[in-house]
Amino acid sequence: MKSEIEKTTPYSQISYATEPTGLTKFWRTCVIYQAIRFVVLNLRIMRIVVGGHS
Repeated sequence: MKSEIEKTTPYSQISYATEPTGLTKFWRTCVIYQAIRFVVLNLRIMRIVVGGHS
């Protein structure tokens, strides 16, 4: 019985990571979403900093 093993060709399209979906691309480029995430992240950091200085 002969079993064949699939091998990828180096530098072929299948060798690279998958391409993000349309929705993922949208969220990565949406300025409003990025601004909201920036504020949320800063609030989390401030909570940690203020809590540590008490």
